[in-house]
Amino acid sequence: MLQIDHVHFYVEDAQRWRDWFVYCLGFQTVNDGIFPILFDHQKSLHTCTEVVKSGSVYFLLSSPILPTSPVAEFLRQHPPGVADIAFAVDDVEALTARAITNGATILQPVQDAGFCQYAKIAAWGSLNHTLITRNKAKIKEVENIFDHSITAIDHLVLNVGVGELEMAVNWYQKIFDFQPQQTFNIKTDRSGLHSQVMISPHGHVQLPINEPASPSSQIQEFLDVNRGAGIQHIALLIPNLVDAISRFRAAGLSFLSIPQNYYSQLQQRYKFSLSPQELQAIADQEILVDWHEDAHPGQLLLQIFSQPIFSKPTFFFEFIERRSLAQGFGEGNFMALFQAIEREQIKRGFVSS
Repeated sequence: MLQIDHVHFYVEDAQRWRDWFVYCLGFQTVNDGIFPILFDHQKSLHTCTEVVKSGSVYFLLSSPILPTSPVAEFLRQHPPGVADIAFAVDDVEALTARAITNGATILQPVQDAGFCQYAKIAAWGSLNHTLITRNKAKIKEVENIFDHSITAIDHLVLNVGVGELEMAVNWYQKIFDFQPQQTFNIKTDRSGLHSQVMISPHGHVQLPINEPASPSSQIQEFLDVNRGAGIQHIALLIPNLVDAISRFRAAGLSFLSIPQNYYSQLQQRYKFSLSPQELQAIADQEILVDWHEDAHPGQLLLQIFSQPIFSKPTFFFEFIERRSLAQGFGEGNFMALFQAIEREQIKRGFVSS
């Protein structure tokens, strides 16, 4: 079984971003007892690392203290962002051997920390994957359970360069046995993208992979600014999205704007089921709504996208609510979302109006 253990961000000021996650998104700071020597630099003199948690979501935030820090090297090449997606696996030794057989670059061979084994492999671009097999009995001794709005990671999105989509898909198939699911091709008058959704065995990790379909694509802008492939966004699962977004806005988080005519058009869709009060509350927060026409009544997907959280137009968060176990990725909203992102690109001058 494979699932997300944690996500590691490399940032310029770990303590400031720890406070941001706590204040803006309601995360809790965590004693790093469950991540002791997984990272050689964590207790070092050259790198500062903070840990925050919400539900099953763990984010590690590392920043350089000295120029010799590996985080400093990363930030010399890229803006702040995701450096490592760590996977919890049943057998880190077997998976590392499989990675070697399939040509993966091993950054750190298997280590034994007593309560866990771990290794690290290079993935796409500058993204790495730490592989961890934990002793679950010992995790429970140090892990606290908090009741927060964000409960889990719904999916992560990887952007790759033109012509690299098929290679990235094959890589995740060979190394992790991810399987391709939906394929999306989105095109407007100005730009476009190709996307292939990958899903892990047992379905615990969903990884859409995007490549640009035009030089003006939002994916190409990400690749240009990020200086290579990387994680574009992480979707965080929330049981009550309307209330959560209201709190996030009050804390200062900015979101993509959605024109109000989107909601009048929404009411014209087949099997529209929201009450006027629900629709107004959703429209007030500028949340997108989608459903499959053959789904059971009440199966709704609500989603909203933050503005990029760092100073460059690269990484952002998606927040998502799946009512009655609604499936999909908001396919009915792809055009509205793409156009909303294009409006932001026009403001930045990347796409002409």
